[in-house]
Amino acid sequence: MAATILYGDLSATSATARPEGDALWLTTGDLVTATRWEIKPEGVCRDDMCIPVPEDRAASMLREQDGATWFNLAEFARYIGQPYAHDEAQGTWYFGAGPGERRSALESLQAPDFELQDLEGRSHRLSAHRGKKVALALWASW
Repeated sequence: MAATILYGDLSATSATARPEGDALWLTTGDLVTATRWEIKPEGVCRDDMCIPVPEDRAASMLREQDGATWFNLAEFARYIGQPYAHDEAQGTWYFGAGPGERRSALESLQAPDFELQDLEGRSHRLSAHRGKKVALALWASW
């Protein structure tokens, strides 16, 4: 079954992904394409950061099958404390900011920037009001 993976600023579709309940198994090639993480001898690496895979979790993250190495991205997210959600019916997986990104955002005490339109269709960005007091009124229909 194909899966759409939303990871940071990346969006990818994998025709070979294997969702199994709360697990998302990707080939190592799809892993790199969808997330820029890659499997190396020192662990799971992205740019200059590598996260070792502990022996007691290796079986839940890595497996050899059909002549390929498969990686469970959802298990890795749980291991590093990265939030994720998936819509089984749509085959879509979303992976949120990792703990390092969330920590630095909280330490900065700045709300993330966003842009919304007012009732007249004019766009407004939160960053345009930096240094000013801003009151945000939020609601949801659910």
